[in-house]
Amino acid sequence: MRLKIPSALRHSRYLYLWLGLLVSIAGSQMQVAALHWHIRVLTEEPNPLALGGIGLARILPVILFSFLGGPVADTFNRRHVLFITQSVMALTALALAYLTYTDRITIWSIYVLTALQAVAVAFDGPARQAMVPNLVPAKDLPSAFSMSSIAMNTGSIVGPALAGVVIATLGQEYTYFFNAVSFLAVILALIVMGPVTQDSHKAPGVSWQAAVDGMRFIASRPIILSSMLLDFVATFFASANTMMPIVAKDLLKVNEIGYGWLASAQSIGSVIAAFVVSQISTLRRQGPLLLAAVTVFGVATILFGVAGSFFLAMQALILMGIADTVSTIIRNTIRQLQTPDHIRGRMTSINQIFFQGGPQLGEVEAGIVATLFGVPFAIISGGIGCIVGMLLILRKWPQLLTYNGDEPILAGVASD
Repeated sequence: MRLKIPSALRHSRYLYLWLGLLVSIAGSQMQVAALHWHIRVLTEEPNPLALGGIGLARILPVILFSFLGGPVADTFNRRHVLFITQSVMALTALALAYLTYTDRITIWSIYVLTALQAVAVAFDGPARQAMVPNLVPAKDLPSAFSMSSIAMNTGSIVGPALAGVVIATLGQEYTYFFNAVSFLAVILALIVMGPVTQDSHKAPGVSWQAAVDGMRFIASRPIILSSMLLDFVATFFASANTMMPIVAKDLLKVNEIGYGWLASAQSIGSVIAAFVVSQISTLRRQGPLLLAAVTVFGVATILFGVAGSFFLAMQALILMGIADTVSTIIRNTIRQLQTPDHIRGRMTSINQIFFQGGPQLGEVEAGIVATLFGVPFAIISGGIGCIVGMLLILRKWPQLLTYNGDEPILAGVASD
């Protein structure tokens, strides 16, 4: 097969944003992996609940503020919103670096600063995702989401691997400092790309009613609602990454470097899948493909739970990444193409609650189950729960099985 330049990258403004995200996401994922390791070190003994608490700190602000993040993204200039959110996230990373360097860091200060950063994420996600259709035409949206997935997962490979190396050679505080610097890449991209046009003539203003209108829109679109619920259920039950420090250190007996590779393994699979999808001009039978991907994700999670060696764990995690990325690309394409531009920020903000709420509340669930029954049981039961949840959603919304991907496209995307 002859390789081609993904169509989304032919649009310069999207290219600038993509390059900025490539750097920034690597820094953010380095910090996520470092935080989990930091908490494991601070607790001295394995403490699944303390690790699960980081997920709670990351998701509660998203749940509380995402309802405002959507109307903000639909009312104000999305590019300007991103300037503010990226700056706030850089400052919180610097605060983590300072407290760690001065040996004043505690588990609770990690929770508080993580929560502050999550407030910025609640506004950043809707603005950034809703801006993508303003940068590329409708026909190139699947390519754009594939490339966004490549950026996300390349960062998720490089970030945790770097975290292990940086912690072992320079110290914990440098992971947070390097993350703070990485946000400058997105800020520079926003400056270089210049003004971005969006549909503002129906700007709703920032109000509870505007958020309610977004929820009503989603409730009236079964294909969007079911895809969001599928996302939440799968990642809630199959949230294995939060247990990774215990799996690495206490079960597989590997060091910081091995932990970094385990934390990156799922993203290796994700990059493989996203690259393959980026080379495909049209995705058909998207509904059946989505359901198959979620099933494989659940099975791979079970395999990870029973893996008794570093090699087998890596293989299972890579397979999880492949399945999760195919599912993510299809879900994102469905939602963005079926949502008008003037309400896209609100749709995205509500989706953000499902998208981030699943894995991060899943971290809390996994921590509780692991405390009661052990880490392997928490992972295996999560994979089973993922498959059962998918079957229940399919029973409620059987149209998922027949969705093909060629349904009418709504207005509000960039023109050629």
